[in-house]
Amino acid sequence: MNQRNRRLVVVYTSLLAGLLLAMFPLPNWAEALRPDWVALILIYWCITLPMQIGLTTGFIFGLLLDIAMGTLLGQHALGLILVSFIIVRIHARLRMYPQFQQGVLIMFALFLMQLVYLWVYGITNRAPDNLWLYFLPSFIGMLLWPFVSKIMRNVERRFLNYN
Repeated sequence: MNQRNRRLVVVYTSLLAGLLLAMFPLPNWAEALRPDWVALILIYWCITLPMQIGLTTGFIFGLLLDIAMGTLLGQHALGLILVSFIIVRIHARLRMYPQFQQGVLIMFALFLMQLVYLWVYGITNRAPDNLWLYFLPSFIGMLLWPFVSKIMRNVERRFLNYN
């Protein structure tokens, strides 16, 4: 297997793992605390491999997430396309920032993604009751970003034979 195919297998496998984490059942009280795992892993790969991973990957995994979660088809796809566009656009600057500043920008991108979801929920008359709890996963994604980044960097180094 050549390096490009191997890289795509590692990327898509990690995104599928994020999809499984998104579908993992949690108690009702913990649902509001679930970060958007697919978005966080997609963000990592958009920063690391911006020429190979981007809008198309976001669209594909957004549709898979829509199918898996039973939401309106295209809702997550639109949100993940927006996130991947923002991150690919600023990936060079984002690499230079320390983890905390990266986390703040990622929280902003996740917040915009959730605004898109809220817009879709408003159109379909399924708006959430508590907006503070609704936007909490963006903040949790910011807090988890250093750990997700470190884990994904280790996966990248181990399976892609980097030093």
